Amino acid sequence: MKEKEKDARGEFRTRLGFIIACVGSAVGMGNIWMFPYRTGEFGGSAFLIAYFIFVILLGFSGVIGEMAFGRSVKCGPIGAFTKAMEMRFGPKGRIPGKIIGMIPVLGSLGIAIGYSVVVGWFLKYLWGTISGELMQAEDMGAYFGELAVDFGSIGWHFLGLLLTFAIMLMGVSKGIEKMNKVMMPIFFIFFILLLIRVVMLPGAAEGYRYMFVPRWEELGNIQTWVYALGQAFFSLSLAGSGTIVYGSYLKKDIDVVSCAGNVALFDTCAALLAGMVVIPAVFAFGLDVGSGPPLMFITLPAVFQQIPFGALFAVIFFIAVIFAAVTSLMNLFETPIEALQSELKLSRRTSVCIVALIAAAVGVFIESGDAVGGWMDAVSIYIIPLGALIAAVMFFWICPKGYAREQIQMGREKKVGKWLEPVTKYVFVGITFAVYVLGIFFGGIG
Repeated sequence: MKEKEKDARGEFRTRLGFIIACVGSAVGMGNIWMFPYRTGEFGGSAFLIAYFIFVILLGFSGVIGEMAFGRSVKCGPIGAFTKAMEMRFGPKGRIPGKIIGMIPVLGSLGIAIGYSVVVGWFLKYLWGTISGELMQAEDMGAYFGELAVDFGSIGWHFLGLLLTFAIMLMGVSKGIEKMNKVMMPIFFIFFILLLIRVVMLPGAAEGYRYMFVPRWEELGNIQTWVYALGQAFFSLSLAGSGTIVYGSYLKKDIDVVSCAGNVALFDTCAALLAGMVVIPAVFAFGLDVGSGPPLMFITLPAVFQQIPFGALFAVIFFIAVIFAAVTSLMNLFETPIEALQSELKLSRRTSVCIVALIAAAVGVFIESGDAVGGWMDAVSIYIIPLGALIAAVMFFWICPKGYAREQIQMGREKKVGKWLEPVTKYVFVGITFAVYVLGIFFGGIG
């Protein structure tokens, strides 16, 4: 590849920047509301054991696989799948590879479109907190209900898109990498501040018991393992899309095994930290910890209304959540942007503008709570895990024997152990297939 083309495409400047960007893509809403709730519902520490097992398995198979796959071909999923098919089947594999590669691209775009609606809601709540409107609301359910209706948040929705795409227009290193280096540390610092406040709330101890006291009988409950698997899988951003794209911007001398370990570690820390803030705060005021997505927009704002300096802590909370959401959104949108750049040879500016127009044109019609929930459920159940499964099959099965090991080993001084092939080709591919089937059976597990 010519140096000029390489520069135009973009590249992460540092290993730390790449890791933080991947952590940013992984840390999202699932960490903040779903993880705490499921930990408590399915056995406290018993659930954590199952979750940690799956994080380790997926982190050291799927995450390193997607990173290495993208880096090996310097392409997103369309280019990566095409090259894998060509390596196996020759020129006749080119068109099928491109067609199949569209699946994770569409999945990433679909989730991003729905996610951007939610980012708009958070921006509205942040402004409501700053202006005092949120703190004075008498019925939090009604406050959210006025927002989460058809065409109910167009301005905030579009503001979220504007902020996200403004960063992405600056490119990989100057935009995505630099802003993740700012947003992710602030996310962790702000949640630590919230944790210090929540620990002092009367009744918070009950929330910690709910989260961490083990109920070992839950290990015999199949749903504990199913939802621990779903939580780990989706939290690590395994979709055959964003991680492949980020990997394609990675330098050849970086150890992807070490990077994957760091991503899994910090993503898990973020989930635990969020849980230690959200659940005890809800318990302290006797509210419904199992309220699901409304936890973020109805239950927690009601908590902030009741605690001293609640407005200040609400501002801290919503800024942290917005940062987590925007870093994830950048990763999701980067997949279709990269596809337009690589496949149609468009400039980054043009590609960003096209994706932004599509996101706005489609997203404006799913602004109600029911619509965006149904949209995201459909994409996350039927498309996202399918994209991850296809990517795994492509890299570990379709590519020539030894190719995956060679690419994973690149940039690493210590030789990868003999565990790699059985864990990736059989365990990871099998787990990913299970996620797809179980998601359909249970109506979503992530």
